[in-house]
Amino acid sequence: MAKLKAIAPTTDTVDQVNSSLLINGALTASKLNPDALNLIFGAQHHDPFSFLGLHKVENVYVFRAFLPQASQVYFKNGSDWIQLEKTHSEGLFEASFPKAPKAPCLIKVETSESTYETYDPYSFGSTITQDELYLFAEGRLNEGYKTFGAQFAVQNNVEGVRFAVWAPNAQRVSVIGNFNLWDGRVHCMRAHGSSGVWDIFIPHLTTHDTYKFEIRNRNTGNVHVKTDPYGFEFEQRPGTSAKISKSQHVWSDQAWLKQRKANDWLHTPFNCYEVHLGSWQRNDKGHFLTYRELAATLVPHVAEMGYTHVELLPISEHPLNESWGYQTTGYFGVTNRFGSPDDLRFLIDAFHQANIGVILDWVPGHFPKDDWALARFDGTALYEHEDPRLGEHQDWGTYIFNYGRNEVRNFLISNAYYWLNEFHIDGFRVDAVASMLYLDYSRKAGEWVPNKFGGRENLDVIEFLKQFNMMVGEDFPGVLTIAEESTAWPMVSRPVYLGGLGFSMKWNMGWMNDTLAYIENDPIHRRYHHDKLTFGQLYAYSENFVLPFSHDEVVHGKHSLLDKMPGDVWQKFANLRLLMTYQMTSPGKKLNFMGNEFGQGREWNVNSSLDWHLLGDDYEGHQWHRGIKLLNSDLNHLYRQISALYTLDFEHHGFDWIDCHDSDQSIISYIRRGADNSFVIILLNFTPVSREFYRVGVPQAGNYYEIFNSDAACYGGSNQGNGAGLHTQDVAWMNQNQSLVITLPPLAGIVLQIK
Repeated sequence: MAKLKAIAPTTDTVDQVNSSLLINGALTASKLNPDALNLIFGAQHHDPFSFLGLHKVENVYVFRAFLPQASQVYFKNGSDWIQLEKTHSEGLFEASFPKAPKAPCLIKVETSESTYETYDPYSFGSTITQDELYLFAEGRLNEGYKTFGAQFAVQNNVEGVRFAVWAPNAQRVSVIGNFNLWDGRVHCMRAHGSSGVWDIFIPHLTTHDTYKFEIRNRNTGNVHVKTDPYGFEFEQRPGTSAKISKSQHVWSDQAWLKQRKANDWLHTPFNCYEVHLGSWQRNDKGHFLTYRELAATLVPHVAEMGYTHVELLPISEHPLNESWGYQTTGYFGVTNRFGSPDDLRFLIDAFHQANIGVILDWVPGHFPKDDWALARFDGTALYEHEDPRLGEHQDWGTYIFNYGRNEVRNFLISNAYYWLNEFHIDGFRVDAVASMLYLDYSRKAGEWVPNKFGGRENLDVIEFLKQFNMMVGEDFPGVLTIAEESTAWPMVSRPVYLGGLGFSMKWNMGWMNDTLAYIENDPIHRRYHHDKLTFGQLYAYSENFVLPFSHDEVVHGKHSLLDKMPGDVWQKFANLRLLMTYQMTSPGKKLNFMGNEFGQGREWNVNSSLDWHLLGDDYEGHQWHRGIKLLNSDLNHLYRQISALYTLDFEHHGFDWIDCHDSDQSIISYIRRGADNSFVIILLNFTPVSREFYRVGVPQAGNYYEIFNSDAACYGGSNQGNGAGLHTQDVAWMNQNQSLVITLPPLAGIVLQIK
């Protein structure tokens, strides 16, 4: 039972027992129903509420409590404490009354260690409604996180926690925790018919209490101890128990949410900084920064650099740092590595007050096999498919969700709703969508099961993703959903009503792979790979694309972006400056992983901080890294200031080639246009040779000025360029009526604007 403050045993009313206690041989539980009694003692009873608590038997009211740790138990009847009779040595206590006592039933429990008062949990009815059960079974209980898990509640004017869990193949489910000595016999739950839902209200629990569910499978009799799938908070590793949690945070981001709802994201800047909180920066002792410390350090950095959004690698609870958060064991639980759920709310609130959106990396594609979490939850394949050809991910050694099961789909939809509603998240980047869509993903012949039409498409996943995206769009206008989808699956970022999957945007993995494959070549060989710079325009507007240089590109032997660059030190940094200029001026929204912004030299290591010392005066080459950081900051702010660089990202008339054929000199040039008819000219030189007197066609006569040059001395460049300005010549060139003669610096990009 819930342990409250210890009190001294009270005996002054025990003499009244004989006048109030009406137990007799005909009504004791042991004689009345010995089979039920044995099931109670063995924690095997499917319906303990039918036996424990207060019941009318013939013409009297019988109260029963099963408390194995108790030596004495008293019942509060009016103003009197009535001592219950211990009718079985296992810990069954009983009394009967001629009239119904006042509910809920207050009892006093004496153990060898303490005495405490509490209300009998079997005195409370269920507050789960038939509507909730119906919608859950239909897969449409979007706010299921308010039904399941551990919910603070008040029943019959008594404060406590209502626990609810889905375990349809259980014979018995119990809540176990520090409040009942982890004894599965004490708080056996109520079953809600064929729904598979179990619940119990336990009075007087606090946010300091930890708990799990103990589940006895009805077929095998095996007992499984599981953490709460809907747990909001968990204890520190290596512990795996859920913690009772309640938010106290008062939000201050109303202006941000109002603006977000009205935001025309298709035609506004989106430049995302991808962050792993545990390795962005650590304190002097090498420990994690807390969410609140990150609010004082990460938020100003992102704001100063000019990013519009951050994307947080998964911050749901996960046991292993090296999984980067992608093997989730607590989908509703904020990882306690950095603090409490309210601490995370504080960080998100700080981002919003700095006008920075927060995207959450979300992993609905698979989950780990840890035996204390979702895997084989009630002793059966509940959240996953039973058939390993459908239910196991071979590459990652994880289970795949059974998206065709309404309750499983409801779990994931509710999880998305939870992050949006309770944490004000501004969007999801959905991980590994390709692995979800294809039944034969990373499988050989015979290792996968075709769909009902004989195809390789996962029809259940398609419906799940559509439902997810429709829920987000309808209930949270302005929130973004972004697919990491690496194949040519059509219409990923097109509305569901047009036949698409409904995502807002999709990562352009093709552009990323082609660009990095090109830039890694020595400049002398780039002429033979020129098509990698131009091919992307053939499909650039088939989806709403994000151009990503993500964490996946700087780990596992792939080298950091800087280390991918060929040549000596000067050329490496010049190539990186050129790469960043190409990304920021190309059509599509932007994403960069932390460390890219200052040219980290080594691969990302999840177990240590970024190499911030590279920017310090004590580091000999700090000027190179400071130059990269300044360049990225200037590019980010330029991107937000020049509407031609973002308003028509997803529309073909926002881009025109000037020249895409100059492979011999490895130069490309193009026009970016805005919705207001403004435009800028971009020229990129992918060789270390300065091109003087280079003629480029332009669409309009007038004076042009260099508004950005990646070769500027302040970035570490050679400072060649066109600082004095340029005037057009009436010479048609490259299908344009006018032209300019310019200096194109080595391994550099420039942006020109007419004044």
